[in-house]
This record gives sequence, C-alpha cells and structure tokens, in this order.
Amino acid sequence: MYFSLTPDIAYDTKPTSYPFSQADRIIVKNFFRRYEIDENVFGYATFYKKYSVPDGIKLETIANRYYGKSEYDWIIVLTNNYINPQFSFPLDNYTIRKVAEEKYGDDTYSGVHHYETIETKSGQMAQGFPVLALEGGLRVDKTFYDSPFTYWNGSQYVTVAGNTVSKPILNYDHEVNENEKKREIYILKKRFFRRFLEEFKTKSLYSKSSDFISKRLKKTGVWWNFLFLKESYLKPL
Repeated sequence: MYFSLTPDIAYDTKPTSYPFSQADRIIVKNFFRRYEIDENVFGYATFYKKYSVPDGIKLETIANRYYGKSEYDWIIVLTNNYINPQFSFPLDNYTIRKVAEEKYGDDTYSGVHHYETIETKSGQMAQGFPVLALEGGLRVDKTFYDSPFTYWNGSQYVTVAGNTVSKPILNYDHEVNENEKKREIYILKKRFFRRFLEEFKTKSLYSKSSDFISKRLKKTGVWWNFLFLKESYLKPL
C-alpha cells in the first residue's frame, strides 16, 4: 500500500546526454523520496500512545489491531521515523539469539562486552531522598571493575571493591538490552489515522517545477531527490 502511494520518477538512462528525450527515460518508483515526522509531535499524548511490543509480535499484526489492515504497517514505520524497520523494530527472542551467536561466535554467552556501574547509595539523605555515591548504568572499563572505589558516606570515606559497584555485561546480554530499548514504540491514535493518510497522499504529490510531468510523475537526471516531510497536521490547535 505504501508503494502505491509513492510517486514515480522518470529518470534518464543516458546521463551524459542532455537534454533527454522521452525514450531516454525509465519510469520507476521514487524510493529516494523520504518522509520524516516532526519529533516535536511525540510530546503530545493527544495524537500518540506508547505501546510496548510483546515478543514475537510483528508490525503487520500491530497495524491490523489498530488500523484494521496489516497493509498499514508502513504508518507505524513512518510515525516512529524508522529508517530500516529490520533493525529498528525489536527482534523476537529466537532471532536475537541467532544474531548474537553469529556476531560473537563462541564468546556469545561468556565474552564480556563492557562493564557497567551498579547504583550505590552513600548512606546520606538530602531533602528526604537518598544521596547516590554512584549512579547505575554508567559504562566503565575493566580497570574500574578491578580497582577499589571510594566514596563519602556522610561521616567518613568508605572504600569498596570495584566489582561490588560494577558488573560485567556479557555479549548476549548487551544485545538483549539493546533490543529491549526498541520495544517501546509510538502508535498514532485511530481517530487521527484517516487524517494522517489523507495528508500523506497530498504530501506525496509533486509541485509544479521544471521537472514536473504530473502530480504523480516528475523527470530527473539526478537521483538525489529527498523530501523531508515535517508532518504538519499534528500541531497543537
């Protein structure tokens, strides 16, 4: 369905000769025409809802659930500004294992990818909240992991082993963690679906120019024909 809405270009097959005749051109879909949603609209809960993708669920299934047809999966791709859904959408557990095993081989489940800090409280309080001696989730090196770590607990300095305030992240766990970051996506609410679709159709049409043939076709001797669509209807009224 997405491709049926994508306009065409008549590109030259003999780029060294100019001007080009009709016979020198081939009509193809303009796959260089790219659309991007204005990221500012993601802050408006009126238009979008957040959705956590369950393991094994495909884009087509989500599209069918929210918009009534699996063919509308491209709307989810656009509304999340995916460049390549194959790498932007979360993989299922089986696939992530296979990807990790192919990437790391024998070191998949035993090799250390990097080290991360563990949240460590200092024992102090400030305005009713505990004061951290060390924030968790910071990437550190093996030297930090192997070295003592010293912090102030409010009355004295305390020194602990680095491996008590940091931990190794194995290759497989790293891939799983990165995949989990992709699990939360944005879903355009159904009541804005038709409006989005109509605007997309309008924005896909060509404006008159020296290369204009019709609203659905333009000629070009150059492949670079990007359009970065800042989605306009999703603005606060």
